[in-house]
Amino acid sequence: MKVIVALLLLLTLNVTSAYSQKHAKPVDYNAVINEAYNLFKNEQSGKNADYIPFLDRANAAMYGIVIVTKEGQVYQVGETKFEFGIESVEKVFTLCMAMEIFGDSVILEKVGASQTGLPFNSVPAIELDDKKPSNPLVNAGAMATTSLLTSHFGHSDAWEKVDAYFAKFAGRQLTILDELYKSEAANNQHNQAIAMLLKSYGYMYDDPLYACDFYTKQCSYGVTTRDLGIMAGTLANGGVNPITKERLIKEEYVPKVLAIMGTTGLYETTGEWMFKVGLPSKSGVGGGIISVVPGRYAIAVFSPPLDKAGNSVRAQKAIQYISGKLNANIYSGK
Repeated sequence: MKVIVALLLLLTLNVTSAYSQKHAKPVDYNAVINEAYNLFKNEQSGKNADYIPFLDRANAAMYGIVIVTKEGQVYQVGETKFEFGIESVEKVFTLCMAMEIFGDSVILEKVGASQTGLPFNSVPAIELDDKKPSNPLVNAGAMATTSLLTSHFGHSDAWEKVDAYFAKFAGRQLTILDELYKSEAANNQHNQAIAMLLKSYGYMYDDPLYACDFYTKQCSYGVTTRDLGIMAGTLANGGVNPITKERLIKEEYVPKVLAIMGTTGLYETTGEWMFKVGLPSKSGVGGGIISVVPGRYAIAVFSPPLDKAGNSVRAQKAIQYISGKLNANIYSGK
């Protein structure tokens, strides 16, 4: 008798759960992103990246939010069609390509996966981390990762291969913002020095100045907020582009990419970010930030004014608000 009662109870629970899932109120993403947009559109703190003239001239009032679900639904508000510099957000997708080609163990051995706790262009971080680049999302690690790719493909084919891979993530052909590239190339002596230092320590796998210039060019891709949403949405969808349905990185590697984003995506402020928001993210000094909710959706926000660490002020506030409203924190268990 007790067994029959237990079976009936289990059946009832399963039916109730199935009914609840079927009739659960759908998430109103449009309402949430509109709330976030209106809450922070008048935010005045932060300033543009003034060490790159092109970025310094960007309209500080521009602001856009996009959510892309794993099913390919796109929700957007504000300035989502303007092309701005992808900057350091590109590091995530360079890492994806390198991991797909070489595997995760090579990335761990030849680049690293450690948080520096220091600025993204720190030289002391290299010295403190056993003369290694630390991780693929700081400048040293990004150039080391890039050098793996350029050495693998050869200088005559490298750009074509990398460019095609980025286009698959965005679902369209991206172009280089020539003025941004020239502006950065004329002011990247610090990165050149980092590349040469890595070469001396055996962590640069191609000509250091070539790799530095290649990396600079990658940072100069023009992307829209929608582009970034789709690119990040590919990671939310386990490595499959939610729009084109093409697999771009093995599913087993996606958690490792997200882990690095979760430990160093917002540079020295990443720990505080994960404490408050709980989403693996990546920022760029062009004003973009991407955040990934694994298995659900991605958020992309664009606004040029930055905090002292180089992260968009409005974007951080908007994503924190959205994460709270949608219970998106990956550690919450909801």
